Amino acid sequence: MGKKQVMVPVNEVDLTEVKYVPEKFEAPHLTGFWFKLFVKVMEAPLIGSLITSHLKQKNGMTEILKNTVIPEVPMFIPQFPVQDPEPGVVCLEEDGKPEERVDLALKCLPHYDPSSSWNSGSGEPFPFRYWKIRDYGYAYRSKFTTPSMVAEHFISAIEVLNDKQPSAPLLISFDPKEVRRQAASSAQRFEEGIPLSILDGILIAVKDDIDCYPHPSKGGSTWFHEVRQVNTDAVSVSRLRSSGAILVGKTNMHEFGMGTTGNNPNYGTPGNPHNPKRYTGGSSSGSAAIVASGLCSAALGTDGGGSIRIPASLCGVVGLKTTFGRTDLTGSLWEAGTVTIAGPITATVEDAILVYAAILGSSPADRIPLNPSLPCLPDLCSNESSNILGSLTLGMYTKWFNDVSSTDISDKCEDVLNQLFHLYGCKTTEIVIPELRELRTAHTVTFGSESLCLLNPDCEDGKGVRLTNDTRTNLALFRSFAASDYVSVQRLRRRIMHYHMEIFKKVDVIVTPTTGMTAPVIPKSALEVGETNLQVVASLMQFAITANILGLPAISVPIGYDKQGLPIGLQLIGRPWCEATILRLASVIEEISAEYRKKPMEFYDILKGK
Repeated sequence: MGKKQVMVPVNEVDLTEVKYVPEKFEAPHLTGFWFKLFVKVMEAPLIGSLITSHLKQKNGMTEILKNTVIPEVPMFIPQFPVQDPEPGVVCLEEDGKPEERVDLALKCLPHYDPSSSWNSGSGEPFPFRYWKIRDYGYAYRSKFTTPSMVAEHFISAIEVLNDKQPSAPLLISFDPKEVRRQAASSAQRFEEGIPLSILDGILIAVKDDIDCYPHPSKGGSTWFHEVRQVNTDAVSVSRLRSSGAILVGKTNMHEFGMGTTGNNPNYGTPGNPHNPKRYTGGSSSGSAAIVASGLCSAALGTDGGGSIRIPASLCGVVGLKTTFGRTDLTGSLWEAGTVTIAGPITATVEDAILVYAAILGSSPADRIPLNPSLPCLPDLCSNESSNILGSLTLGMYTKWFNDVSSTDISDKCEDVLNQLFHLYGCKTTEIVIPELRELRTAHTVTFGSESLCLLNPDCEDGKGVRLTNDTRTNLALFRSFAASDYVSVQRLRRRIMHYHMEIFKKVDVIVTPTTGMTAPVIPKSALEVGETNLQVVASLMQFAITANILGLPAISVPIGYDKQGLPIGLQLIGRPWCEATILRLASVIEEISAEYRKKPMEFYDILKGK
């Protein structure tokens, strides 16, 4: 009997026959000398192709890509059916001024009471919580401090961090003079009583794959700025600048986004603020760490090969991924991709709402399908907000939900769902998501092919030897994918989109843990040469892939800690274009979990200068 298999057409799949298969990824875990040797072998013409073929065979990729007939038409870019309008929302004009959208977003937030943030005017938050963007705005308006004073506190803290050994910088491009210049302009506007928006004077960092002039964009590498010049801000960055934000520099990242740990031997691997011996997660590692450590209120990240949500979860902060096309990637390394999207990492949900309002705006029309609706924000001031929450139905695929490294994760997530039901009436119902293994393959081939398209010309020009071992290993795998493989996974993308759109006819939000494990240990041998550990990659990416490949909005909210004191995140995946729904739900989850939040081991109070 031959190896050929034929998939049943997607609309004929019997969901009652779907069997959940736990995630397993067979590949060696290597660091140090053996990893360097493995890279050389992987890049060797004959033996390298044999190894990649073996890895794909062992992990079911060959069966899917070579032996299976997939009847669906390819979906080369996420395509969504029209969605019903969200209730209780405020709509924003994509073509309006960013600062005007931010002001409108501010009106959606609950009333700001300074006494809830400041202890008798002493400026001490109690119990521990991060300073919000509105806290900075209040401090500036009340003349407790100025943007220039905050900038000096920030610069001092960054200089201390940069002197630490081994090197683990959060920023890999940083100019104190540029930070002081922006801060002085902001301070002058406050002195004159004309701040541009609530984001005026707020410190925001930018991931190193998004352009922020005059900084180079290296993608976490040592050389990409040599072949790609930065002459202006990316669109999302320019919108933040128009709102008065102080853009402090470019954050560290997993090289070219090809990893989920944040490991970067080029500049040093940033440690997790909750435990510096643990990874931050990636690929937006520096962005999450700089927010979690209190140094910035927000940072921009990208969600594609890795995730905004993974480092946000591992570092105990908020990470928002928007619907594909909701934000414009022009001026980033990934502006021609079909998986990657820019989004904010923030200390709180309300800060995510404010930054999201500033950066949103559709990508060029030739890149995305027509956006059928205006972007909306949840009106959290509305008296109807509780009723809207009570009407929500949450979908949980229990066997997948519980397939995590520790019951600390699933138990904590389920406890939050129970509280949502008891406090707000949010119902949780069982769902089934077929073809999760195929989902992983579709993501790997799609992002891998797009990454190879970005880097191949320069690799052929001799730059490949300057990549990290981790990146070189991934590229060796990606080069083994054929054109037919890419078409096959786009057929899978259409199938998987169908399953999720059917699920969203029954539920409003899909809930999962954000990651299958909390922050993994950084092996000492991985600091200099990196590591390959595809089991960890698979566990960290397990729940993030869906929103990446399908372009769905998703958010990670911190909900507590495991027995080792490491943060746990809950992920909410929403219908296309329905960011308002997941933001509304995230805001009450944050409130439910507030009592569990604790100060990271590495934390800087730059508002007070501590």
